[in-house]
Amino acid sequence: MSQPPAAPQAPDFSLVLGGPLYQMYLRSGLVRPPADLVGRRILAFIAVAWLPLAVLTLAGGTAFGGAQLPFAADLAAHTRLLLALPLLIAAELIVHQRVQVTVRQFIERGIIAPADRPQFDGIIASAMRLRNSVSIEIALAVASILFGYWFWRELMSLYTGSWQIAVDPAGGESLTAAGWWYLFVSLNLFRFVLLRWYFRLSVWYVFLWRVSRLPLRLNPLHPDRAGGLGFIGNSVFAFLPVLLAQSAVLAGVIGSRILHEDVELPAFYMEIASAVALLMAVMLAPLLFFIAKLAGAKREGTREYGLLAMRYVDEFRDKWLGERRPAGQPLTGSADIQSLADLAGAHDVLREMRVLPFSMRTIVTLAIVVALPYLPLMLTMIPLEELVGRLVTKLL
Repeated sequence: MSQPPAAPQAPDFSLVLGGPLYQMYLRSGLVRPPADLVGRRILAFIAVAWLPLAVLTLAGGTAFGGAQLPFAADLAAHTRLLLALPLLIAAELIVHQRVQVTVRQFIERGIIAPADRPQFDGIIASAMRLRNSVSIEIALAVASILFGYWFWRELMSLYTGSWQIAVDPAGGESLTAAGWWYLFVSLNLFRFVLLRWYFRLSVWYVFLWRVSRLPLRLNPLHPDRAGGLGFIGNSVFAFLPVLLAQSAVLAGVIGSRILHEDVELPAFYMEIASAVALLMAVMLAPLLFFIAKLAGAKREGTREYGLLAMRYVDEFRDKWLGERRPAGQPLTGSADIQSLADLAGAHDVLREMRVLPFSMRTIVTLAIVVALPYLPLMLTMIPLEELVGRLVTKLL
């Protein structure tokens, strides 16, 4: 017996597999296609961004002392280079795998009609050309360097007394060797990787915007309560490592200020709340492109299903409550009763359909995960033993 032909696959879509940095990965053996060897890449970045700082501060006597803020006590630097930067590199494999599956579902679920398939494939091809742009990645690298230079010129005074600043006998200040490496290599590398992720996110924005303009085949009776687009809402979790990295950076800066300056955690509540809200908005914003399509599908579905339901209940009433009730046919066990219940259930699905392709559960989960890096800061206000005791008391 012949098998039905398989549905054509969508062209490969990846926000990761392209651009000069990825080509450098390939040539240097830091990646095994498509995006494996994540651990090797993380070690390579740490070896360039953090390890020289440890060696230079040990040689300069500022690793564990010799400054008001020695290198070992610089929570912000360690968080940025040993936690946030590895998270940004690890995100490459996760985003590649999860987003590729998301894009394929537009085809696998039949949301893109066969007639619109060439246009959909063209949108993917255009997004991949944008992703591979050499000029944009060069511009990101230049922007990182220029910002580093401005940072050095304008804000170096903020680091007085730290391992990054040396004071000569005359009272003049200059960057230490470790300070030079941190400001012009480590931070530039970190900024470039972060800016590169925001460029990738812009490619995702453009792709979703153009797809949302297509005549999508949405079904308002789909049980995901999003017309069949619920899978897009789950795509935000692919970018969690990118969000966590940024939360970790801010948490590290706040933690360093709490430990080494006369400030307490409540002074940063507004900054923390704003950062969590902003990161959530960055991820959820492109999903709003589908509001008009979902609202239109719900309106049309309500109209069509209302007509169908009216015809069915009219026939049901005429058959079982009117003069034409069939003699000798029992009401209990009748398939008509089950069909009426199924009709009501389908109506509930339609009524609960959202005009957003994500649920409140998605919002709450995203908020909790993005806020996780700030939880250790609670230990600056409540000792660990007291915090554990309170939790045990509440649970028991």
